[in-house]
Amino acid sequence: MAFGLSSIFVITIFAISLTNLAPVSLVLARKPCRFHAIFNFGDSNSDTGGLSAAFGQAPPPNGFSYFGGPAGRYTDGRLLIDFIAESLGLPYLSAFLDSVGTNFSHGANFATAGSTIRPQNTTLQQSGFSPISLNVQFYEFNDFHARTQVVRKRGGVFEILMPKKEHFSNALYTFDIGQNDLTAGYFSNMSTDEVKAYVPDVLNQFQTIIQYIYNQGGRYFWIHNTGPVGCLPYVMERIPVLAGQIDDYGCASPFNEVAQFFNRGLKKIVEQLRKNLPHAAITYVDVYSVKYSLISQGSKHGFKHPLRTCCGHGGKYNYNKNLGCGAKVNKHGKEVLVGAPCKDPWTYVNWDGVHFTEAANKYIFERIVNGSLSDPPTALNMACYRN
Repeated sequence: MAFGLSSIFVITIFAISLTNLAPVSLVLARKPCRFHAIFNFGDSNSDTGGLSAAFGQAPPPNGFSYFGGPAGRYTDGRLLIDFIAESLGLPYLSAFLDSVGTNFSHGANFATAGSTIRPQNTTLQQSGFSPISLNVQFYEFNDFHARTQVVRKRGGVFEILMPKKEHFSNALYTFDIGQNDLTAGYFSNMSTDEVKAYVPDVLNQFQTIIQYIYNQGGRYFWIHNTGPVGCLPYVMERIPVLAGQIDDYGCASPFNEVAQFFNRGLKKIVEQLRKNLPHAAITYVDVYSVKYSLISQGSKHGFKHPLRTCCGHGGKYNYNKNLGCGAKVNKHGKEVLVGAPCKDPWTYVNWDGVHFTEAANKYIFERIVNGSLSDPPTALNMACYRN
């Protein structure tokens, strides 16, 4: 059977089209992942009650927008990790340190507010940084991994409240930590160069923890980079910045540059981990970009005063480190609330000078869940697949 040149051209184009479509068809054929549990590690950006259980409940008005009162979170409602759990059809994560009415059948949260990757040499009272650094969170997980299976064997309610053995290997392991490692350096009067100098050590410690969890059977990792710390009131109020170091949106450029330096290093660590851990699916999520976009272009999406605190007292940013959200002062023998929340927190990016509002967290989640800001570009519900 003979073909003319035009026929051959058409057949060739058709064959090329099929070749180009093949990977798309394979992707479309994949079923969404079924994660039976989430194990989270981090700081206040994902703490659902760890610090509150250990050192005292996050006071009102924290939690009032969604939970109706304090819920262990340092915001008015839900965090990114809450939206992640919702999206995967799982209940909100209970803090490992919270022993009151706790159900761990669907995972556990080891994050605590104020945590760093690298252990600090100060107490919580001295510096505001938690002693429960990432290595301690791993020790907790290691103990949890072993003891829950012993407890399950008791049967009854113990079996119901503990995760099954197989859930540890088909769980999603989420990480949102590193911001406090940068601010800890600045708050101890280090220069930008000095903070940058210890970032490689911080990242090496992070890499070690991922390897430890992999050795325990963890396979699916969802890792957030750190946000633009130079846009947070508690940083800008505490550390003087020269006029020429403020960008067009009011953020402190040197601190954001250090955050980006950290993120570039973190991305390289993730790339190395993919080589070292052949059975792991590791997704790097660029939350920095969406957080900075929210602050710089928030007015387009209904947010106002991107750098101003919703719940605070006084100052340029409605933030005072000595009179924070929920703070009271004594006036004429009566306690008066000065750290009151704004009337419309859904229009604010920043909740208390340190953390984002629920509305901002929801905005961020909606822009990372589809994988468009991830490397590789993997949607949350497809994060069990290696690329």
